[in-house]
Amino acid sequence: MSEILDVAKPESHSVSDKKPSPAPQGPERMATRAVYSPAIDIYENAQAITLLADLPGVDRSDVDITLEKSILTLRAHGKAKPPEGVSLIYAEYELGDFERSFLVSDDIDRDAITASVKNGLLTLTLPKRAPDKRSITISD
Repeated sequence: MSEILDVAKPESHSVSDKKPSPAPQGPERMATRAVYSPAIDIYENAQAITLLADLPGVDRSDVDITLEKSILTLRAHGKAKPPEGVSLIYAEYELGDFERSFLVSDDIDRDAITASVKNGLLTLTLPKRAPDKRSITISD
């Protein structure tokens, strides 16, 4: 993995192994329901790093992305609506919130980060900074 984005890698898991995130340390917030660490795929090319986060039951208004100092944090509130006229008789999926943080290096152009959500998939694009090149004149 690139050193541009530091990811705390969760244990290897399958799609059905959804597990709650560890409890936050310090006076963060009181969660009234489960908080999950979303599955993330990370892609890199010469121009950017792209994160794809699986956030079922989440739409654009439910996502909060912050960049404070070098910590990029994703938070989302999952809310699924059952179809009208039906009753739940069995469930394997527990509704909850999502949270995941990443350490972002100075090689990322922080002012150009973009995000979109479609069908519960968050796409976050972190463009890389152009190399800082300059010519230095040699004096006599």
